Amino acid sequence: AAKMPDVIRLEVGEPDFDTPAYIRAAVKADLEDGRYIHYTPVAGYLDLRRALAARLQRDNGLTVDPENEIMVSVGGAGALYSAILATIDPGDEVLIPDPGYPQYTQMTLLADGIPVYYPLREALQFRPDLDELRALVTARTKAILVNSPHNPTGGILDRPILEGIAALAQERDLLIISDEVYSTIVYDNNLHYSIAAFPGMFARTITINSFSKAYAMTGWRLGYAAAAQPIMAEMVKMQSFFNSCASSVSQRAGLAALTDNSESQAMTAEFHHRRDWLVAALNALPGIHCPRPAGAFYVFPNISELGLSSDAFSMQLLDIAHVTSVPGSAFGPTGEGHVRISYATALEKLQEAVERIRVALPMLRR
Repeated sequence: AAKMPDVIRLEVGEPDFDTPAYIRAAVKADLEDGRYIHYTPVAGYLDLRRALAARLQRDNGLTVDPENEIMVSVGGAGALYSAILATIDPGDEVLIPDPGYPQYTQMTLLADGIPVYYPLREALQFRPDLDELRALVTARTKAILVNSPHNPTGGILDRPILEGIAALAQERDLLIISDEVYSTIVYDNNLHYSIAAFPGMFARTITINSFSKAYAMTGWRLGYAAAAQPIMAEMVKMQSFFNSCASSVSQRAGLAALTDNSESQAMTAEFHHRRDWLVAALNALPGIHCPRPAGAFYVFPNISELGLSSDAFSMQLLDIAHVTSVPGSAFGPTGEGHVRISYATALEKLQEAVERIRVALPMLRR
């Protein structure tokens, strides 16, 4: 793809928007001030943690102690890795969504944990079957990892499903690691729920979030986690070993970001518009069925009628149409028969990409 000057990149999982100007202006002022160029507390600046606590209370229904129950991290991935290192011992099993973000598996393996996969199928709107999930729990199961809105499918876990997962966690004394980095990107009448806010769940849930998707701040590498003090103390300890702290400058950017949601909401509105166009356009193509995602900025169309593996489809699409996508199999075996396409790119590029796909379909080698 790097050698194709006209390639349209629909595999990239980051917003195409620039970080809003108000955030960049605030950081520039803070740099001029000269106070924010040294190490920060391992858990992050306290004023940022207080602002995050207020955000979690308002948007997620979580009451969190900013001094002891929030950690600022190097991206959402840094928070996730700290969570896994702090809670997973060698031989512990972690239930991981399939399809799912590939780093869930790699981080679990780095902690000498054992990944166990629960399928998310299109027939259930990419939500788990609770009976199937329950059957996977063993004496060695330590945690269930949930991701909503979901990468790669755009599915959302509704309240009944989350209540079922919460009941299972309490019954079997399991931790929940909840990846909510797409929580601000939801569409139609869908709502995002944090499982940590459900009765009895805060003490056994680690909530992971990030500034990357909501504020187009991927390069700033800024995320955060919320958890009860005993868990958070261990997470902060883990972060001190491999990151020391998140960037001081990025933390000031995060504090500025939290002062205004209007640009974040405008980005979500644009994603919504692109989603509507893209779903209709893909469904008009022969052999492709595209479910309507409820959140995030990905579609996960079903290409099984074309008679190709997802890997073969993506490779030929690149070769013939110069359009990149991610094979569904890259996210786990249940992803086979699908590809992930990101609509975090301009509508004009999406329109050109779909036209190229339409022209390429008859040329695919089965």
